[in-house]
Amino acid sequence: MGCSKNRVDSEHLMHILQQRGYELVPEGADLATAHVDEVVINTCGFIQDAKEESIAAILEAAQARQEGLISKLSVFGCLSQRYRKELPAEIPEVDEWNGVLTFDTLGRVLTTPKHYAYLKIAEGCDRSCSYCAIPMIRGPHHSVPMEQLVAEATRLAGQGVKELIVIAQDTTYYGLDLYGKRRLGDLLTQLAAIDGIEWIRLHYSYPAGFPEDVLRVMADNPKICPYIDIPLQHSADKVLGMMRRGVDGRQTRELVARMRQLVPGVVLRTTLIVGHPGEGEAEFDDLLDFVRSCRFERLGAFTYSEEEGTYGALHYKDAIPQEVKQARYDRLMEVQSGISLAFNQSRVGRRERVLVDSFSDAVLVCRSQTESPEVDGEILVDPDGGRAMPASPASPLRDKASLAEKCSLDLIPSAVSPEALIGQFIDVDIVGANEYDLIADIHE
Repeated sequence: MGCSKNRVDSEHLMHILQQRGYELVPEGADLATAHVDEVVINTCGFIQDAKEESIAAILEAAQARQEGLISKLSVFGCLSQRYRKELPAEIPEVDEWNGVLTFDTLGRVLTTPKHYAYLKIAEGCDRSCSYCAIPMIRGPHHSVPMEQLVAEATRLAGQGVKELIVIAQDTTYYGLDLYGKRRLGDLLTQLAAIDGIEWIRLHYSYPAGFPEDVLRVMADNPKICPYIDIPLQHSADKVLGMMRRGVDGRQTRELVARMRQLVPGVVLRTTLIVGHPGEGEAEFDDLLDFVRSCRFERLGAFTYSEEEGTYGALHYKDAIPQEVKQARYDRLMEVQSGISLAFNQSRVGRRERVLVDSFSDAVLVCRSQTESPEVDGEILVDPDGGRAMPASPASPLRDKASLAEKCSLDLIPSAVSPEALIGQFIDVDIVGANEYDLIADIHE
């Protein structure tokens, strides 16, 4: 359950279970017919929605345990770490409660497509953001030694991984605890030297103390995608101060400008929180102006959720009504929708190198260096040049069929089967766009 950092923990845990003789059963298998002995759930406990999703999964498995469909139920992860005293009494059907685990093993069972993988470079966080429960769940920041990360990345490359997505609670803090200074730039350089690794993508950066050498490495090394995921959370001085972010609005704007200056064409992905204590109409207007001026290519947002035990829950009153939070969220995303559409439309007519992630509904689903998997849009290519590109059931807002009609795709003979292109790089010509996805032709 939860984020990509939790996914990596699950992949290491799956490897350990295999080493102990367990056979892994595909997720979604019918417990009544698959002869499953044990269910293991790795939970998320970050915000309310994630907690509810994790609890629902536990209760579903607990019901199967009661019905005798499985013999053992084990729970790991953030939720069980955060509520390790309360949960055993609430759900007694669980046989074993475990908290957050750390893994030194290099072995992993990849749950991503075989051509990309997440590389978690650190655990925990030393920040004290008012809204965040991660430090009390995961503990202080702890960097993974560089040689261990290079060995893991080399092993992944040997398995066919071509793209590494570098993650941590705070990637920019990497190295301070081990080496006495930030070493993210050095790590990226070493990872880029590994044969077989073609793309390296940076997620979960923190604005305070952002290491500028990372930007120079990114600008100089074509393997490092000109892409930064940097959750900025807000722009108004009052809100940033109450969030305990360590930067003010001027510093935040200057950092964005510096990134665009040092890495021409960089794509910035950020997340923002609306409705945090201290956000009045003036502060929210400041946030809208910030988004309009910075024009983030990718942006996600959340309404503030008070989490027990955090600084915000202990020291602030969550006084903004949920309907006001939701209205502000809607206004913010309406502004961002136009920015995202303009960015995608600006790419029409370009030739881009893309990585093929999958073949679904007769469409090649691809990404360029400016799209990260699972969180960004996609580049959709019909290898046969047909006009009917059905919308994905998982993406009902993306009208791929009507968009394909507008693009007037030409017939493109395919010399190889589409499935054989999965995990390969191809050149495409961008021919159409909406605010989410792009439509492309295979370049002849």
